[in-house]
Amino acid sequence: MASLKDRIKSDLTDAMRARDDVRKGTLRMVLSAIGTAEVAGQSAKELSDDEITAVLTRELKRRREAAEAFRSGGRADSADQEEAEAAIIAEYLPTPLSDAELADLVDQAVAEAGAESPRDMGKVMKVLQPKVAGRAEGRVVADAVKARLS
Repeated sequence: MASLKDRIKSDLTDAMRARDDVRKGTLRMVLSAIGTAEVAGQSAKELSDDEITAVLTRELKRRREAAEAFRSGGRADSADQEEAEAAIIAEYLPTPLSDAELADLVDQAVAEAGAESPRDMGKVMKVLQPKVAGRAEGRVVADAVKARLS
């Protein structure tokens, strides 16, 4: 199976052939962010699909925040552009968890960590993070854990 990065490169080529400027620009930006992440740190290395998913999640969050800022600033055209880019990035991420699925995972993690009070939140998050990576925003996960432990 091809890596996520290979799939993005292939889709970029298809977007160029189709003259889809929004998709082309978004995929170039994503590949640039992946490249930047690869050379950051101690040694340059190829990112795993999980690490690429983390980069995509970060880029998606940036697009959503920018769209929100443009909307509140009265710039609907720029907000629409950011939302279009966010939709393209979201295609490469795993399907988000539903509230029920997240609640089940939180319950399992609380049981697995033996957590009893809000002070044990760190233990629960350590168990839960790998299971929800790329499928739920960190803030949403933290709020669910906090609600469950209090």
